[in-house]
Amino acid sequence: MENRVTYTVYYEDTDSLGVVYYANYLKYLERGRTELVGQFGRPIREWNADGYYFVVYGMTIKFRRPAELSDHVDVVSAMTLESPFRALFHQRIERAGATLVEADVEVVCLGRNRAIQEFPAELRPGS
Repeated sequence: MENRVTYTVYYEDTDSLGVVYYANYLKYLERGRTELVGQFGRPIREWNADGYYFVVYGMTIKFRRPAELSDHVDVVSAMTLESPFRALFHQRIERAGATLVEADVEVVCLGRNRAIQEFPAELRPGS
């Protein structure tokens, strides 16, 4: 499953050069992951209420081109489960089809006690 969400780059997202400040791309990626998880039938708030917390464990990111003030960027996200305990989100940020940022984000699932647990069945292949 793949999800695509479009965002506008606002002044608050940019640095003194008028391009998106590098750390703000992480916010766009987080929004993309949240939207993708929501496609599995429930918003993230409901997953959390049921004791499933999806936490970033690791990330590899490449910044290819900058996004600029007023650009419309697409965050494209796909997810695979590498194990019952770890998901890998393949994400990219695009402008008019050109890739600006690529990221692989490893996410683990924690329970209310902050211990690792399996991802819910609804997020596992074949469920």
